[in-house]
Amino acid sequence: QVQLVESGGGLVQAGGSLRLSCAASEGTFRLYYMGWFRRAPGKEREFVAAIDWSGGSTDYAESVKGRFTISRDNAKNTVYLQMNSLKPEDTAVYFCARGPLAYITRNPREYTYWGQGTQVTVSS
Repeated sequence: QVQLVESGGGLVQAGGSLRLSCAASEGTFRLYYMGWFRRAPGKEREFVAAIDWSGGSTDYAESVKGRFTISRDNAKNTVYLQMNSLKPEDTAVYFCARGPLAYITRNPREYTYWGQGTQVTVSS
């Protein structure tokens, strides 16, 4: 079975940085587009970023563009989310998920094998 495990969350002050990691358990990871989503207190799940199979194409939510960077290392079966210039409104549980084989999407219904999430808290 496919397993995704997020790590790297924690408490950080506004303006600080944090790097999240998502490790996949199986060898077909390199074939799939991957995404990051987040769920803030009292809000619905929100798209954050996505990346194609090679890492050559990416997509970002407007709220994080220029501050967050998604990347992947297929040799390590791992996708990353580098978060810089963090704001209190970035506080949320962050999830990684496996996407389609051929295109980037922001629709969470097109993602499968979600991780259990990692908490990010940004203080003012």
